[in-house]
Amino acid sequence: MSKHQQFEKVWGNLPGWGQLAAVNHTSIGRRFMLTGAAFFIVGGVLAMLIRSQLALPAQELLSPDVYAQVFTMHGTVMMFLFAIPILEGMAIYLIPKLIGTRDLVFPRISSLGYYCYLFGGLIIMSSLVLGIAPDSGWFMYTPLSSSEFSSGPGSDFWLLGITFVEISAMSAGVELTVSILRTRAPGMSLSKMPIMAWYILAMALMIVFGFPPLILASIMLELERAAGMPFFDVSAGGDPILWQHLFWLFGHPEVYIIFLPAAGIISTLIPVFAGRPLLGYRWIVLAIIMTGFISFGLWVHHMFTIGIPALAQAFFSMASMLVAIPTAIQIFAWLATLWAGRVTYNLPMLWVFGFLIVFVCGGLTGVMLALVPFNWQVHDTHFVVAHLHYVLVGGMFFPLIAGLYYWLPQLSGRMPSERLGRWAFWLTFIGFNATFLLMHLTGLLGMPRRVYSYSGGLGWDWLNLLSSVGGFVMAAGIGMILLDVVLHFRYGRKAPFNPWNADSLEWATGTPPTPYNFASIATVDSRHPLWKNPQLADEMAQGQHGLNDIDHGRREIYGTDAITGKLKEVIHLPTNSWWPLISAAFLAVVCVCLLIRVYPGAILAALLAAGSLLRWSWENGGHPVMAPLSKEENQRGEPPLNSRTLDGPGLWGMNITLLADAALYLSLLFGWFYLWTVSPNWVVPETSAISLPGLLVSGLLLSAGMLCYQRLAKKLRAGQDQGLQAMLALSAGLALAHLAVLLWCTLQAELNFRQTAHDAVLLLMLSVQIFHSGLVVVVTALQSWRVRYGYVSKTLPYEPIVVQPLWWYTCAIFWCSYATFLLFPLAWGVSA
Repeated sequence: MSKHQQFEKVWGNLPGWGQLAAVNHTSIGRRFMLTGAAFFIVGGVLAMLIRSQLALPAQELLSPDVYAQVFTMHGTVMMFLFAIPILEGMAIYLIPKLIGTRDLVFPRISSLGYYCYLFGGLIIMSSLVLGIAPDSGWFMYTPLSSSEFSSGPGSDFWLLGITFVEISAMSAGVELTVSILRTRAPGMSLSKMPIMAWYILAMALMIVFGFPPLILASIMLELERAAGMPFFDVSAGGDPILWQHLFWLFGHPEVYIIFLPAAGIISTLIPVFAGRPLLGYRWIVLAIIMTGFISFGLWVHHMFTIGIPALAQAFFSMASMLVAIPTAIQIFAWLATLWAGRVTYNLPMLWVFGFLIVFVCGGLTGVMLALVPFNWQVHDTHFVVAHLHYVLVGGMFFPLIAGLYYWLPQLSGRMPSERLGRWAFWLTFIGFNATFLLMHLTGLLGMPRRVYSYSGGLGWDWLNLLSSVGGFVMAAGIGMILLDVVLHFRYGRKAPFNPWNADSLEWATGTPPTPYNFASIATVDSRHPLWKNPQLADEMAQGQHGLNDIDHGRREIYGTDAITGKLKEVIHLPTNSWWPLISAAFLAVVCVCLLIRVYPGAILAALLAAGSLLRWSWENGGHPVMAPLSKEENQRGEPPLNSRTLDGPGLWGMNITLLADAALYLSLLFGWFYLWTVSPNWVVPETSAISLPGLLVSGLLLSAGMLCYQRLAKKLRAGQDQGLQAMLALSAGLALAHLAVLLWCTLQAELNFRQTAHDAVLLLMLSVQIFHSGLVVVVTALQSWRVRYGYVSKTLPYEPIVVQPLWWYTCAIFWCSYATFLLFPLAWGVSA
């Protein structure tokens, strides 16, 4: 058997139905992109229905109810089921190839993320097929989406389906962050990293911090609808504006989550077709970081007309204009690179130029909308709709198609059609501008958005008709893109090696790539490795670099220092697994049972999901299936396996996950203080319903458990494991005692969570703590059990070190909650 066949056997997918168990990033990335494209087609059909309805005044093609569903589902599909997932899929597919490794660091997480996305999307789309789709807008503003005004299950489909989909996004955020930071090729420091990897890293971190506020808001609204907990009911001390704050804490960063990877495509393509390195690399990296930070300070940009104080309007107006600075830095760097190079006008560059024109126009209208007086005039008009599409379609769709044509040879081994591609571009470009450029005028003339019909004679008739015609021209262009891609896989001419003379490592994998990407892992000391060494691809294919041995039968990649790229360890990855599919299927059953209000079924499915996740986690770390112990493992001249270390990728994954968890917890704190200070009917009970002494005892037990765990972790770091199993069991026992007291305090508390928002928030806080405390008990007990099997020891200290931050975090949020939710009111002279 040849070396290539050996690698194929270890890294390849299972045959037949076994493909569903694939965890390889190339397979998962393709599935994300294909599924996103399918949802895009659905969203495009819905858009055409909207344009058909608005083409003529007093049109009766769609009834008001159906139009509301179509309008809501169009925005939902395009924002949640197409834009972010397809970019995640692109990142999952490309990142290992770009940074010179074989796979992402948590491949089963990628597989789970895909199935959560697929099942969540199908749940949402099923509501449309059943005629009970959500009809409150893709932003689901309360109280329109609350039970009073949306009594059907449509809002529930949205809330549960979107929350399920966002599990997928969060998993991708953690996966990509850790992979980029810890698995780059040896020698690839942050300053040598491909510019695309910087954009994806920023996107991933923004997902980690940006998505939890919407997850919390969705949970709160579903609890209000299903359990009567009045978080957004003014009469009970809630506030519907809280939904807007939490939604846009996610919503505005999401715009840049969508824009940044698209801009990364532009920054990747322009140097290739200009034939020279990107000018201002460090300035662009700085602009990426600035964009990520500033985007989280813009959420009130969407709320200028709801009555916020003038000082807040001035602050957020300034921040909205400030974000134009890092965007301008990138645009000028791109133009300077084109100016200094010798541009080759291939098909991908046509879409790049289309992006530059459309996105700059969208950016200019964005600056206009940042001005509060102008925003007041055009808010909730078609001007805002036009701006949104110029920014998102110009800022995301045009670069996406440029990237599609650029990387098609990498995917298929064939070249795209220049003739069909150019026809597709011009139809799309002309149709897009005909649709949305005119919509600016419609908005300035006063046409409100979200209306299903309008009267004639208002000056909107001819503009709407031309916009609708433009929409169908654009649809014809997109249809031609799809036709081109389908035909290209059958009839496209064979692509030569590195057909665009690109500089980055994805073109060293072959066209199409092998499942393992590289037969050996090279040391990289340049941002342009293929320009510096055109023979590098052959050298790697011939096994002249690291990790060229496959006789051990493991999937292995290098682990490197997050900053310097210095080689630290060999990371052993799991192979094909059914557990991600099984776990996602049980979670989907939980969502379906919650939709139809079969709560016993939801509890059973949740337990089965938890069981499958625990069974999944059993094959981890030092488990023989993952990394069998062998006497030869340290005789290869390679660094140690990551399960034998104290700073493996799992620790990084835990820390990034806890950052996301902290974002959700901070959103809960924000909601507490917001309702406390803003809600006119916020009611504080005269006496505390929760036992403060009882919670104090519970917290002391948790702290004692944490100190015990801290001690055993310290001993492991010192290379000692005497009494390890007993100490783990003691820590788990203390945590279990804490959990029991916490549950007793919760059950004994007489909380009127259906009458007051105050008590509803307290119950939600207690539920969050119960979840984390229960998780600590389970994973610590699991570690104690694994010691018996020899999977955890001083030789294999990896897993207890990974769990340690969870203990710190759980203890920290307990005492923070105790101080904030219970002691803080006492400091103001009132009881909680």
